[in-house]
Amino acid sequence: MYENKKILIVGAAKSGIAVAKLLAGRNNDITLTDQKELKAADKKMLESLGIKIVITENQSDLITNDFDLAIKNPGIMPSSPVIQKINELNIRLENELEVAYHFLPQNITIIGVTGSNGKTTTTTLIYEFLTRLGQNVILGGNIGYPLCAVIDQVKAGDILLLEISDHQLYDMHDFKTNISVLTNLCPTHLDYHGTYESYKNTKKKIFNHHTDRDIAIINKQNPDSLSITQDIKSHKIYFNDAENYYQDDYIYLHGEKYLYVLDIKLKGIHNYENIIAALLVVEKFGLNQDIIREFLKNFGGVEHRIEYVTTKNGVEYYNDSKSTNPTATITALKTFPDKPVHLILGGLNRNQEFSPLNAYLKNVVAIYAIGEVTEQVFDYAKSQNKPCIQCYTLKDAMKNIKKSAQSGDVVLLSPGSASQDQYEKFEDRGREFKELINNEENI
Repeated sequence: MYENKKILIVGAAKSGIAVAKLLAGRNNDITLTDQKELKAADKKMLESLGIKIVITENQSDLITNDFDLAIKNPGIMPSSPVIQKINELNIRLENELEVAYHFLPQNITIIGVTGSNGKTTTTTLIYEFLTRLGQNVILGGNIGYPLCAVIDQVKAGDILLLEISDHQLYDMHDFKTNISVLTNLCPTHLDYHGTYESYKNTKKKIFNHHTDRDIAIINKQNPDSLSITQDIKSHKIYFNDAENYYQDDYIYLHGEKYLYVLDIKLKGIHNYENIIAALLVVEKFGLNQDIIREFLKNFGGVEHRIEYVTTKNGVEYYNDSKSTNPTATITALKTFPDKPVHLILGGLNRNQEFSPLNAYLKNVVAIYAIGEVTEQVFDYAKSQNKPCIQCYTLKDAMKNIKKSAQSGDVVLLSPGSASQDQYEKFEDRGREFKELINNEENI
């Protein structure tokens, strides 16, 4: 399937380089194109494999109808000229994860996790639970390494655990999991998908090719998740239902008290839901309550996801840079129901609406607007009678917060927006936030 082909790889980054290496040496004629220069070491390695590298801003000029296959970086917009031309010429379009799927051993279990929020924490919990229970788990996808880069590590009998984003699901064809988790759905990435309906249908691909022998784990309290999964053929298991839920300081599994949340370092109802979803996956391989409990006593969460940074002069700082949509910001605000919150809000303009935050601003004492949507955030804050400073940059926001935050307050970076207006990725935004806290002379 991937031999003797003329192949165009659009976008280098980790996934493009990994898939190029995997497909080299199979009598393929491979061209890799990007708009930015590659690192010298990567360029030398790829050229040594016979891969042609073309750096150009006019990538669509490279495309002719004699290409058998195009493989795109998931981050490239479907509306971009290069992708439109690929589609016009009816060239098969895939991504790195779809390609890697065809090289996997047959006798493995594939677990896929997706959702608008919570997928990284849920994936991490599944991985940590399974490894501590003695299972051989390979982690990849949208977390860790591209699957093509770890394909040689996957052996028969292994568990392959993948966090899968909507951008990756968009170009899926044959890919199939044995167990799929859908944490929740809310409007996000609409600049990529065009409509919320398109986004939801893309997320539904996590259940592609399922039969009743495959498992779907679904959030019963999320109406959109329920709606799109009505007709899937999977064996459905729910969390946030009458069997698997959080209530009165306990996590219940199959109607029985399973974990006392005061023994868990990870806080917040959203995290208890992530734990339940993870447990429902892991129980298929066997649970050990003592091992699970011991891990959760010390696990403080994933970096950039309502991550406690430090307390200075009585002010608590939390890094929730992964909040790339307002629903994630709601989750963060609900974590601090009784403390004054200084909220840093804003980033890339993706036509997001901040009005869903209305009911959750009770304890927000001030909003600090940053990024491309600074003026939009300012207008929104004004409509809610909340003090707001137009800061544009994170550094300026921290300067203003330093003047006003008092002991007992919470400073929360939960932007409700993507980061690519000012940063390459949300991790860079979160790291700058932590650096500014730890190096006060910079602000």
